[in-house]
Amino acid sequence: MSSGESTVLQLGESDFAAVADEGLVLVDFWAPWCGPCRAMGPILDEVAEAVDGVARVVKVNVDNNPELAKQYRVQSIPLLVLIKDGVEVDRVVGVHPASALREMIHANS
Repeated sequence: MSSGESTVLQLGESDFAAVADEGLVLVDFWAPWCGPCRAMGPILDEVAEAVDGVARVVKVNVDNNPELAKQYRVQSIPLLVLIKDGVEVDRVVGVHPASALREMIHANS
């Protein structure tokens, strides 16, 4: 993105359901102290731009949102969960290239 601003939304327990219950959403469960999670940042920005209009990309800080982390059984981070109309359809753990994430999104769109 030329503006340098991320199109990835930061969500918490109060606004998560409103976003995740409708359409296709890729959720990054992460924490600021996690090196691989920080490495995913620019990759997620790229994916968000590439899938604009098809899916939304959001981040959930597991330290600040323990109930969401528990609900989605987060054991390792980064955890990327693909949700379609409120239902989990896919998940991957660890750092993945943008191409693999785009493919996962398009396979479920």
